[in-house]
Amino acid sequence: MIQLKLSDLAQILNGTLVGDPTAEVSGTVETDSKLISSGGLFFARPGEVTDGHNYVGDALARGAIAAVVQRQLPEQINQIVVENSEESLGILASWLVGQLKAKGKLKVVGITGSNGKTTTKNMLREILSRLGPTIAPIESFNNRVGAPISILRADEKTEFLVVEMGAEGIGSIEYLARMADPDIGIILKVGLAHVGEFGGIDVTAKIKSELASALRPGAKVVLNVDDSYVRDMQKLTKAEVSWFGTSAEASYRASNVTTMVDGTSYTMHWPDGDEQTIRLNILGDVHIMNALAASCAAHLLGASKQIIAEALASMQLAERWRMQRVVRADGVTVINDAYNASPDSMRAALQTLAQLGRFGSRTIAVLGHMAELGDLSVSEHDSIGRLVVRLNIDQLVVVGEKAKLIHMGASQEGSWDGESKFFLSIDEALEYLRGILSQGDTVLVKSSKSANLRVLGDQLMEAVK
Repeated sequence: MIQLKLSDLAQILNGTLVGDPTAEVSGTVETDSKLISSGGLFFARPGEVTDGHNYVGDALARGAIAAVVQRQLPEQINQIVVENSEESLGILASWLVGQLKAKGKLKVVGITGSNGKTTTKNMLREILSRLGPTIAPIESFNNRVGAPISILRADEKTEFLVVEMGAEGIGSIEYLARMADPDIGIILKVGLAHVGEFGGIDVTAKIKSELASALRPGAKVVLNVDDSYVRDMQKLTKAEVSWFGTSAEASYRASNVTTMVDGTSYTMHWPDGDEQTIRLNILGDVHIMNALAASCAAHLLGASKQIIAEALASMQLAERWRMQRVVRADGVTVINDAYNASPDSMRAALQTLAQLGRFGSRTIAVLGHMAELGDLSVSEHDSIGRLVVRLNIDQLVVVGEKAKLIHMGASQEGSWDGESKFFLSIDEALEYLRGILSQGDTVLVKSSKSANLRVLGDQLMEAVK
């Protein structure tokens, strides 16, 4: 965040300043009082569980110079009173982007899609940081609160700002796109994530397309040519279109995909006809599409082919709990991919596990439920169980009542007899797994975040002594 007097801040937010107009914000902008730094600005938000106004005192004690509040507090403190602190957070982020673009050479990349946003964001950060100062969100700060918090990390030195845009309903991506004003938009995929919440995949596609529609003339949009929903978005945008994918129409294309025990390689086809072998140390063929999208956007921003290839090869992890691979001291390989799950990402992870089994490893899938599928929940969980069998994965362990249909689907496949185990609790599953794992086994742990299997994955990563 750039330095800003409270008098100017109040004017930007159309708020009422109570306190010292000459005091300056010089630290980070936060909605969590525990993260405030000296000179920082605290936004107090009313929430479903607690009220940020109760933590203003803590924020000031930790060094905040002022608080943005929705009601004037009786304490003698610097405060700016606004109608809606959450909307004011977005207003400040939008103002900052405009200021930095006007003063410097800031370029903004916005990323959306049902799967792959965080990995693509991390890939772009790895590449662009080799060109200049780059800001990208930590973890998955991608909603109407997290995105502006990330944007407000930028300052006059920032050359590249990467903004991850998660969908929260109709208008949510448009809101973030208007705020961030991307020079390049990336749309990765339209899948079944949140389909129950949104009411169908067509609604999901409409929400994701808001990024394409919001891009101004002169901007660029990077689209997945392999996804029919994304391909159709070219009709909605005023931006210049670049395509990535595996089909011949893609300007940035991958072929000759090879899965290895510790990563993936592919041939990268560039728009000028050049070919280059790129190695990813991140597991999963699905990450090739993320790498293609990141490569396309970075190349459009001036990154050389060599820098892109070197940056991608240097990444050892997409993100914690996303195909996070650890080889234990006893020779068991654990892949913790339990940060989130949709039918698409679940299938991709299982296919990767099956491919790893071709190297002689016994394969074990530990699966929890997939959230927010609505009316599709029964059929999709059943389908995943049957897919485990058809992929010839050696052992299935299903955890949690909400995931039981995965176990039932697998058990009903005629080719299996007892290879699927069901446990109500994580502790029961952990005890069973510790009893059966042996050298050379490969274990995949996959579920939605609410199933909490990422904790099980972390525990499995530690070999029993």
